[in-house]
Amino acid sequence: MAYTYNPENIFAKILKGEIPNKTVLETEHTLAFRDIYPQAPVHVLVIPKGPYVCYDHFAQEASDAEIVDFNRVIGEVCRMEGLEEGGFRLISNAGRDGVQEVPHLHVHILAGRDLGRMLAKA
Repeated sequence: MAYTYNPENIFAKILKGEIPNKTVLETEHTLAFRDIYPQAPVHVLVIPKGPYVCYDHFAQEASDAEIVDFNRVIGEVCRMEGLEEGGFRLISNAGRDGVQEVPHLHVHILAGRDLGRMLAKA
């Protein structure tokens, strides 16, 4: 599958400094920041700094350094937010059927309350 990255998406604008964010953690390859419309007491978005549309695009084309950094940032954010004991949900939507709203890979870290079942039976 060919991926077309839109450099004008909201996360690209955040990375360019055009839109402010509440940074939780930033590294060479990754940015983690608070969601502006939190769905749980803890709601952090983690995005790679590279132009990747979704997780499979990232997994196929990102460098080893980007992949390791992205995953380590997710782990460090969970540690920083104290999520080891109560747990958390990690979500990454992809494409139309996955209801991806922003065409830049992003992972939601959600925690701080019982999040219920992920999907209801259709």
